[in-house]
Amino acid sequence: MERNNAIDFIKFFAILSVVVIHVFPRDSQIGLFILDNFSRFAVPFFFTASGYLFGQKMIHKRDSFVYFKRYIIKILKLYLCWLFFYMMYDVLILYKAAADVPKEFAQYINHFSFLDLIYYGTGTSGYQLWFLTALIWSVIILFGFSKLKKARLLLTISLIFNLLGLFGQSYSVFYDFPLSTRDALFIGLFYTTLGFFFADDKFLKKSRAITAKINLSLIFIFFTIQVVEGYLLEKILSGSHGEYFISTIFLTAFLFIFALNNQTLGKDLFITKVGGRALGIYIVHVVFIDIFDLIISALRMDHIADNLFLKLFETLLIITMSYISYDLLQYFKRRLSEWVKIS
Repeated sequence: MERNNAIDFIKFFAILSVVVIHVFPRDSQIGLFILDNFSRFAVPFFFTASGYLFGQKMIHKRDSFVYFKRYIIKILKLYLCWLFFYMMYDVLILYKAAADVPKEFAQYINHFSFLDLIYYGTGTSGYQLWFLTALIWSVIILFGFSKLKKARLLLTISLIFNLLGLFGQSYSVFYDFPLSTRDALFIGLFYTTLGFFFADDKFLKKSRAITAKINLSLIFIFFTIQVVEGYLLEKILSGSHGEYFISTIFLTAFLFIFALNNQTLGKDLFITKVGGRALGIYIVHVVFIDIFDLIISALRMDHIADNLFLKLFETLLIITMSYISYDLLQYFKRRLSEWVKIS
């Protein structure tokens, strides 16, 4: 199965967008507000790419359950390792700053709920880990429906939940949905299922009817609509800051169709290689943002913390450090695995 370079190419811009969202103050300037809303395609694209790659493997594997089990174990191990890492990091920061360490440590441990740990992926400074738990549950549900040959039904059901979930985020100005909707059910499941359908050869043949010119035009249109939606909902209607919108669905779909129809896009480019490490950068980058902020505070430079040029420098630094550190981790992991085999 030949690697789709275009997916990794777009993943680079997606992970860059994630870092931009987490680094830049979203409301300080109209330009940054636009940049923030422009970047909201990133996580839906990651879910779609995951669903697509999962679907490809499911189609070509004779024993799909074995692959499914390996996939879930792989993501679960990744989540548990980094959950432990961020918990240890939080404890280290707590130990340094707390007046009463035993008391605050007990409060920190007790604040975790069962749902936080196994479903929402929240509770630590590694707030981005919600993606991993959402992906795990989305793939479990998707696998069950696909084995029952009800994946098309799941696409419809998950779309309904995705639209409902928007009322817990961007569209809360119309109705404030009472549940947290940044999870598998309301976000991850739909986009993962959508990606699963993109892996179908029948869909691939249909997607080729869309020319590159039309595809790029639609991508531009829905990028624009997404920014306008964010502006109207928050600035004019005084709603909460949006994370995802109805336009995000169409934008993600047309971005992915473009990737499917231009599979060699970005081949041999360094940024494509970085995009291939997007998940690792996504997991690691938050701790580097936190460390950067701690250094700025320690140097008493808080008065320039929101400076545009400093933020641009921080974004490039975070991407670079996250890529290098995760690459090194993978290198040492391989070496350790080789050493264990030799022993």
